[in-house]
Amino acid sequence: MVDFSIPTPIQNLVTRIHQFLEDVVIPLEAHADEDPQDGLPLERLKIAREQAKAAGLWCPTMPADLGGMGLSITEIIPVFEAAGRSLLGPLVMGCAAPDEGNLHLLHLFASAEQRERYLKPLAAGEAFSAFSMTEPAPGVGSDPSMLRTTAHRDGNQWVINGHKWWSTNATQADFLIIMARTDDSGGKSSATLFLAPMDTPGIELMRNIPHLGGPDFGGHGEIRFNGLRLGDDAVLGDVGSGFALVQARLGPARLTHCMRWTGIAQRALEIAARYANTREAFGTTLGGHQAIQWMLADSATELHAGRLMMQHCAWLIETGKDAKQEMSMCKVHVAETVNRVLDRAIQICGGLGISRDLPLARWYESARAFRIYDGASEVHRMVVARRILKTYRKA
Repeated sequence: MVDFSIPTPIQNLVTRIHQFLEDVVIPLEAHADEDPQDGLPLERLKIAREQAKAAGLWCPTMPADLGGMGLSITEIIPVFEAAGRSLLGPLVMGCAAPDEGNLHLLHLFASAEQRERYLKPLAAGEAFSAFSMTEPAPGVGSDPSMLRTTAHRDGNQWVINGHKWWSTNATQADFLIIMARTDDSGGKSSATLFLAPMDTPGIELMRNIPHLGGPDFGGHGEIRFNGLRLGDDAVLGDVGSGFALVQARLGPARLTHCMRWTGIAQRALEIAARYANTREAFGTTLGGHQAIQWMLADSATELHAGRLMMQHCAWLIETGKDAKQEMSMCKVHVAETVNRVLDRAIQICGGLGISRDLPLARWYESARAFRIYDGASEVHRMVVARRILKTYRKA
């Protein structure tokens, strides 16, 4: 029999996170746009992070010897959803993208020296990181074969040249994880990941990209690499393992994005339901009208389906099974569900919904990118369809 129960310690942890968000994180939302570049000022974030550590709510995925909570991927589903009830929650608790995905990558593949230099400070909240893979056209986006940033040998060094953008966290990052082409074959072993401190000569942060929604902490950087020189100790994993390492990072990262955004969507549904219970129109509350009832029911149904998909994907990952197909389906469903739930919540709340008196409009703007990053919905649909067609293709 399938057991969908949440273990009591995790239930208790979720309760503590909800209270922490009410006491510490949600009040911070009033300061979310205070810094014109990074939104939340760094000093406010540092104070809140210390409170999270004191409450035992820091870095859910990292083991205790790195200062984390040591939770498994199935255990973090309700935990990340609880943290994700505010856009600031994961940032305060040390489980926001891209640091959370980079922590996972470094924990799996970093050398002993790299663990000391990069993983430990990142896990302690003493450093920030950025993952520098996406490039402007005609460079790599959803198609990894289009990677144009290069790394070539010059004596005992690697020389990197290229142009990246949408390197999230770049304005605050202490170091980058850079994906570059190390041979011209274009095959699966043609790319390598490199670690580089942000202040290394040859790294040029060109700008923080203006985008839909308010300012995000750490921004989204456009970066040029102009003869960046790195030693062999900068290689993460093995030379030529870049594509494999990226997949090891992106699979779980897609799932944790789904968890966090489900928290925002659930909070939006609650805001809409409370408003529908109190706002009167045409002789009854909004909730008394079938049109509103159906919006609420559809949102709850789609969120429930998304949670079940996340549980299944997490189980597949935890048991060592191939989860690529299911992960793509989950990413499409949850990303589009979150956008629909937010849209319905705004519609139910009407003029109040599109005002800044509620957080719905800000969330709606921020959530739109979820259908694009970590694989656009159309790309994931293509991946799913290709596997279906291959399965039923006649020999």
